[in-house]
Amino acid sequence: MSPILLAGATLNQTPLDWEGNLDNILQAIAMAKEKNVDLLCLPELSITGYGSEDLFLSYWYPKKALDSLQKILPYTQDITVLVGLPCRIHSQLYNCMAVLEDREILGFVAKQFLAIDGVHYEGRWFTPWKAGEVTTIECFDGKYPFGDIIFDKHGHKYGFEICEDAWRGSKRPGHRLKKRGVDIIFNPSASHFAMGKSEQRELLVKESSKELGVAYFYVNLLGNESGRMIFDGEVLYAEEGEVLLKNKLLSFQSVQLQTFHFPAKGAKPLQLTHNSQTKNEEFMAASTLALFDYLRKSRSRGFVLSLSGGADSSTIAILVADMVKRGVEMLGAPLFLKKIHRENDISPSSNTKEIIKEIFTTAYQGTRNSSTATLNSAQNLAKSLGATFHHWTIDEEVSSYTHKIENALGRKLSWEKDDIALQNIQARARSPIIWMLANIKNFLLLSTSNRSEGDLGYATMDGDTSGSISPIAAVSKDFILQWLRWAEKEKAYEGLSYVNSLQPTAELRPQERSQTDEDDLMPYPIISAIEKLAIRDRRSPMDVYLILKEEISLEPSVLKGYIAKFFRLWSINQWKRERLAVSFHLDEFNVDPKTWYRFPVLSGGYREELALMEKLEE
Repeated sequence: MSPILLAGATLNQTPLDWEGNLDNILQAIAMAKEKNVDLLCLPELSITGYGSEDLFLSYWYPKKALDSLQKILPYTQDITVLVGLPCRIHSQLYNCMAVLEDREILGFVAKQFLAIDGVHYEGRWFTPWKAGEVTTIECFDGKYPFGDIIFDKHGHKYGFEICEDAWRGSKRPGHRLKKRGVDIIFNPSASHFAMGKSEQRELLVKESSKELGVAYFYVNLLGNESGRMIFDGEVLYAEEGEVLLKNKLLSFQSVQLQTFHFPAKGAKPLQLTHNSQTKNEEFMAASTLALFDYLRKSRSRGFVLSLSGGADSSTIAILVADMVKRGVEMLGAPLFLKKIHRENDISPSSNTKEIIKEIFTTAYQGTRNSSTATLNSAQNLAKSLGATFHHWTIDEEVSSYTHKIENALGRKLSWEKDDIALQNIQARARSPIIWMLANIKNFLLLSTSNRSEGDLGYATMDGDTSGSISPIAAVSKDFILQWLRWAEKEKAYEGLSYVNSLQPTAELRPQERSQTDEDDLMPYPIISAIEKLAIRDRRSPMDVYLILKEEISLEPSVLKGYIAKFFRLWSINQWKRERLAVSFHLDEFNVDPKTWYRFPVLSGGYREELALMEKLEE
């Protein structure tokens, strides 16, 4: 048996972009041929894109995918290509890998286990294939084997675990593939990004190669494919329990190719390291890639941000600026501008700050309750980044709305009686004018809500929640606060020094009332601790209390009060979470009902459960 050169190509695909997806696939094949690759593996559902949602239910969609497969065939002379697509047989839809070689179809392998947790609900569209079953599929005037199949390349047997297949322990297909004598297992995946997840994949690939006695090749999709999920484009290769290949993740390149010889000849294991800064780096890299893809795929011309000078909007400002920086570094200014469709009106010789100025507009929208400190913070940050900065006040608009309601009610509004309404009208009055600016420029408006605010409804609907995208809605406020300090120190974003010196506040009450976010809510680390147990782990109020009283040094009555407040506010604010702008999945979990945690809009609000907790002896 002769050695063979394997390759994995990660692709940045888009649902319904048939031409663009095909171009990426053909580019990967061309790159592989230039390197004399014998066998090229592409990711799961790479013809259609994983995020096609209910398009998979359309009768025509799988047929269109087969049309694309037929267009790929002529380019497979002298190379084997493994490519993912949906296939329908007898009214059932399957998530498949097609094996193409020398302009012929060798067969189709169907996924046996479907991802149905968190951001995944494949069971809505696909049917799992039964282990050991093989049938035929008719297409292109021929019949081809379909199901649980293995293949041969120059005497080397290979098979598949398609994404979720590999995560099923003793039930995984790999154990049966081992008994069938395969030498290589390919894992084409559409595995969503989450901070810290790459380390889990490394462990899976290492242990799989050792336990199954095979070469294990993992290839993931890349980019913000369809709006919410991000794919990191990871490629991993392992033999005998050692990772021998790992690429750089979250690239702005639409196609990346990685090659490796099988069997490995004296290859040294990689020294994979993970430190405390990894999560901060991953958040920055994933968010910037997501913003880049969202911008170019929506064919918008830039971003608008209501920059308050506080932590949330400042985080987003850094991410937008860093998106431009990374894009120029990875692609060069001319290609970066071409990809975001601004090559005709922004000079390719422009530096990073000049590009930022053209595609990123910020505005500080103050009221009489705003402070000089936040204005200075916003202005200095925008200047340091190169962003266009505007400053205006909205007191006139707030007064107009307030006077109309006072006339209708026949009384003056007061902070003692109408606190929430008077706060909300300030946040809400900012929305129409910033939307107007975004519309005029054909820019995307960025909303600034974070996950902690989503938990407790501490955001004004149609106010600070207004926007096309909510880039930080999936991360907690305490994470954001530490990340800003890290970005200032480690990434040299010196404009953050003003931001990091301020206490988080909405600045919606008169200054003499000394409003802070944590006074309105509770300490942010407490919110995160309760959230992880209540939402991530789905614990009851009683469970949350019993666990946290052992972990947090608080008076039992105070802790009970925080827990009760969390569950009450969570329950009454589900309608807000249903209306949040599109957000990126970034952490191990989120509170977006469209991608992770569904909760009834109307409920009893944990009344009985909280009463039981309250009765518990302290």
